[in-house]
Order: sequence, then structure tokens, then C-alpha cells
Amino acid sequence: MTTLEPTAVADLVRNTLAAHKSLFLATAGSTGPWVGGVYFAERGEFTLDLVLEDRGRTLAAIRENPVVSVVVSTGSPMQPFLQAQAFAEVVGGDIGGDEDARVRELLVAKVPEAAAFLGAPVTAVRLTVPKWRATDIANGVLPGVELPGPRMP
Repeated sequence: MTTLEPTAVADLVRNTLAAHKSLFLATAGSTGPWVGGVYFAERGEFTLDLVLEDRGRTLAAIRENPVVSVVVSTGSPMQPFLQAQAFAEVVGGDIGGDEDARVRELLVAKVPEAAAFLGAPVTAVRLTVPKWRATDIANGVLPGVELPGPRMP
């Protein structure tokens, strides 16, 4: 196992986020647990923006239970990957405005192909990650290492 300095862990998280356009988002609402893939854009290491279908199961579950889980990964355990619990906040839709527009702008800047989804009925959502668990087996980071976020009020 490799021991990483906090700055190296932050770099691993930042680089892994930058290398991916999508993530796996797990929710749990009254219809049960659900996992879906979504495009995202990061605002630093601990804030992720995305859009979800207005009538989709994922957004309905978030409205019932805003605690979600996230995996940023190619799907291969031999590639660096991130895991976290996060708090999901609806920032678009009926309450949208400037923040909804900003989420859409950031998303298309990172993931141009996401523009096709923005014409559909979608709602902007922000994920706040209190801490990441980063794993990079190929470089000896197993078990994963944690990167705590800023303290939340």
C-alpha cells in the first residue's frame, strides 16, 4: 500500500473527476434503490452539478430522500475510482433561475454532448460531497484513502 500526502489525495480526486464525464448515481426512494448513469460537471472537488429527467425515478427518489451515493469510475477496478455519499439539492425546475442556467452552462462546457438532453424536460441538481474515498489499485492505493471536504455548518 502506498501512503499518500493530503495534497496527493486531493490531486487524485481532482484528476479522476476531470477524467470522467459521467458517474453512477444511487438513490433510494419509496420505489426502492436505483442506480443510473449521469453526466456531471464539478465545481471543485466537493460540488458536482448534473441534470435529471423531470419524470424520472432518480429525481423522484432525490425529492423523497436527498442522501445519495456516487461512484466515479470507468467500471474497471484497475482504473482510479471515487466513491462517496452526497447530499442532493434540486436547484432547477420550478426553483431554477440563474442557478439552473449556470448548472446547464457548466455541464455543456465539460460535456458538450449533454446539450442534447437540455432541450428535454430536465431539472438541475447539485451534489455536495462531504468526503471522497479514492482508490487507485494500479498505483498501490488500496484500501482507498479519504479526502475530507470542508466542514459543513
